[in-house]
Amino acid sequence: MNIKIAFLQIMPGNDLAENLDIGIKACREAKEKGADIALFPEMWSNGYYLPQQKSEINNLAIKKNSDFIKAFSNLAAELDMAIGITFLEEHNPRPLNSVIFFDRFGKEILHYSKVHTCAFSLERVLDAGGEFYTADLDFGRGVVKIGTMICFDREFPESARILMLKGAELILAPNACPMEINRLSAIRTRAYENMVAVATCNYPEGHPDCNGKSTLFDGVPWNENGSRDMCVFEAPISCGVYVAELDLDSLRTHRKNDIMGDKYRRPDKYNILVG
Repeated sequence: MNIKIAFLQIMPGNDLAENLDIGIKACREAKEKGADIALFPEMWSNGYYLPQQKSEINNLAIKKNSDFIKAFSNLAAELDMAIGITFLEEHNPRPLNSVIFFDRFGKEILHYSKVHTCAFSLERVLDAGGEFYTADLDFGRGVVKIGTMICFDREFPESARILMLKGAELILAPNACPMEINRLSAIRTRAYENMVAVATCNYPEGHPDCNGKSTLFDGVPWNENGSRDMCVFEAPISCGVYVAELDLDSLRTHRKNDIMGDKYRRPDKYNILVG
């Protein structure tokens, strides 16, 4: 059993209305290409634009029940396709970097705000989220347990580890940064050590500090033929809607039979990690 993931590696427009229009068109293209879920890059509502003035950043933030977000809920139901829409979320005292996943019926199944904000840089104007979540995603031919982390979250092993412990099979990760060898290696490691697939959607080259290369690591480092490359998809640097398939049967067989993940952990020895 496979699930098809669409990476909406697209350029934003000049305002919320334009991003809504571009986003809807990209989702329709994803559906035409057979996708079960469409994933946006990080903070799509404003194209990951982070002015440092409080009044300006607050003016860009939108509510989770805004018309912009509702449009993607309605679109998911219309297309019979799940959608992960990212946005700058209105929040007091400072906005959040958030994503909401709607299932193919248009129902909200997961709402997450970035825990590890880049507070050393432009994201100092944001508040951080408080927890990692998972949800069951019905994609028509089956159900997969999804989780999510956003960009800088991947640099912390605890992010993916918590999602794995909560049952995640597939981590869907919006992104907005250069995907160079070290970041790609970090994602590969998160997939390997947790026996989990990781799908990362980035902005294309031309967006500030981004270079495309959205990826799918399937979390299966070896099979009956020996060691294999877990990177089953890497997009080019250019703008586009790219669809990749994840073999869930293969992943589940690996999770059942291998030694990684939670099988031989010793959490009683890890007390220093929570200090």
